[in-house]
Amino acid sequence: MDDMSDTATQLWCVAPGRYELRRAPLGPRGEAMLTVRALASAVSRGTERLVLEGAVPASEHQRMRAPFQNGDFPFPVQYGYQSVGVVEQGPPEWRGRAIFALYPHQDRYLLPVAAAMAVPDGLPPERATLAANMETALNALWDSGAGPGDRITIVGGGVIGLLLTALAARLPGAEVTLVDVNPVRAALAGDFGAGFALPEDIRDDADLVFHTSASAAGLATALAAAAFEAKVVEVSWYGDRAPTIPLGQSFHSRRLQLIGSQVGSVSPSRRPRWPHARRLAKALALLDDARLDPLVTHVVAFDTAPERLPPLLTGGEDALAILLDYR
Repeated sequence: MDDMSDTATQLWCVAPGRYELRRAPLGPRGEAMLTVRALASAVSRGTERLVLEGAVPASEHQRMRAPFQNGDFPFPVQYGYQSVGVVEQGPPEWRGRAIFALYPHQDRYLLPVAAAMAVPDGLPPERATLAANMETALNALWDSGAGPGDRITIVGGGVIGLLLTALAARLPGAEVTLVDVNPVRAALAGDFGAGFALPEDIRDDADLVFHTSASAAGLATALAAAAFEAKVVEVSWYGDRAPTIPLGQSFHSRRLQLIGSQVGSVSPSRRPRWPHARRLAKALALLDDARLDPLVTHVVAFDTAPERLPPLLTGGEDALAILLDYR
């Protein structure tokens, strides 16, 4: 079977709360293209839940497009941006190599060489799928201006919050606290060298606060944890929801700064020297830490994704990183 007639299986969001698998031709492979067989892809729980719910605002339909997205918001749309696979065809130096790509959930695909990022030797494919999440955490840390010795609070113990916790705890002398409603997250925070607190136990003494829970209650907690003239970095994305922001009481008298961080643009402090490819390569290198393996809590066989994913994304089950397994 030649490349023109070869096909792949894709995961599509087709209606609120509903996925389906579709077959599609791969198409012709040019000289600067790789044929990639997927090993695993990570589901970005926060963003992909909003996509599945049809909650991407019309104003963000273009800005929120994934690099290789098919279809348009709200539906039907093929989404995703955390795929790790092995190169089956392409230039000799790429064949057999594991690569990371900002590609939707699909079992085989054609990828321009320029869009492939080699996975470092020894990095497990499962952990490598978190590269885009690590980019988000790294960019937020840059946006914050965090430095050695800072007292840092992270509100929200999802994947992004835990990656931020791991990065912040590496800063010399930093005092890092993860805040979450789920006390189970305390063990993960401890593994990274950070403390843990429930929302009711926070103190207003943080030099920097990151909010990642995508909830109004979490944002209120983040503002309450900030010390005088501290910076609160909002990393959550709420889609078409409009959370209540408590800007009364002591917000102004404490002269707090509330800024938004989003991974689509490299942080201004690094932008002149850091193209996206350099940042992604660094994110992959930062994943060389086996303590991050517990962030993958669910592995779903790709052919069962239409049935398994909706309850994991929108139900009450405690899930961190969700992986689709193509093997």
